[in-house]
Amino acid sequence: MRKIQPGTPKIAFLMVPGMLATGTVLPYEMWLAANDFRRARERGASLCQPMLIGTAPSETAYGRLPIRAELDLAACPEVDLVYIPALWRNPRAAIQRTGARLSPWLRARYDRGEHIAAVSTGVSLLAESGLLNGRAATTHWFNFQQFSRNFPDVELKREFFITQSGSLYCAASINSLADITVHLIERFFDRATAQHVERNFSHEIRRTYAEYRYLDGGSTALHDEIVVEAQMWIAANLASRASNEELAGRLGVSGRTLERRFRRAQGESIRNYWQRQRILLAKELLESTNLNVGDIAWRVGYTDAGYFARVFQRELNVSPFGYRQTVRAKLFSAPKKVDVTSLDTQASDKN
Repeated sequence: MRKIQPGTPKIAFLMVPGMLATGTVLPYEMWLAANDFRRARERGASLCQPMLIGTAPSETAYGRLPIRAELDLAACPEVDLVYIPALWRNPRAAIQRTGARLSPWLRARYDRGEHIAAVSTGVSLLAESGLLNGRAATTHWFNFQQFSRNFPDVELKREFFITQSGSLYCAASINSLADITVHLIERFFDRATAQHVERNFSHEIRRTYAEYRYLDGGSTALHDEIVVEAQMWIAANLASRASNEELAGRLGVSGRTLERRFRRAQGESIRNYWQRQRILLAKELLESTNLNVGDIAWRVGYTDAGYFARVFQRELNVSPFGYRQTVRAKLFSAPKKVDVTSLDTQASDKN
């Protein structure tokens, strides 16, 4: 797989007969938002180049919401990323109409090192190419049985919303594809751009990519009971200031062992994970309550509101107040309630 270099990513959005426009429009808009941010931040910044690629020459418009292709498969230049859309109902119809042309095209793109992201029933188009044989994949739950029958050589991960096998990404739903898109924006551009996009689409994106994917050939916290127990304790005691050694003692292992296993499973240190969970809760409190920044800092485990604000700014590239303004501006319905009573209990129980 070729190394990703900062630059001008070219992105092909495949147009397939019977496609659902939502599987294309959402990531397309997210990449445009990334362009807007980069254009505003830096004159002459590199921008992505999205293009709509038709898979059936006889089609003039695709999907239930008609979208017109800009180029045919044969005319598509080399790109960095290919999106395969979701399909309406039975994917077999789309496979029969496009598989003979699309499958070899996808294999050639993969061989060039291009990344491919498929969503929902559109994963069947990727599986038809043979690229998922012997690899992990996921799809929409309604498609599980048919997918297993049609592609027995693919390792279907029913319990995961996202799978990654090298440069191949599968999303079970449109929301999961949004998570993948944030991840890819960070890889192709930078973290600040990805955070800006996530913040402006925050109510559509509810999970972090790294925690909810299945990484083919890699480790996952779900496979290590000690790491799962550590995560559960952290979630229940988020405001605690317990040390790594104290946490390890609760789990019956040494601090060094816990840190090693945690890094192997999660790809980060315990402290980084713990801080990230605090910031995630702080984001939810900023979205869903009228608590001031000082109260939120205390409830997620920071005794110094100024330090909390600096950590929040560093992690999200926006102040807590700025984040609240951005999110509140796009809410059109009553926010969900957060039980701050239980948070008070957690915050007062500092071990």
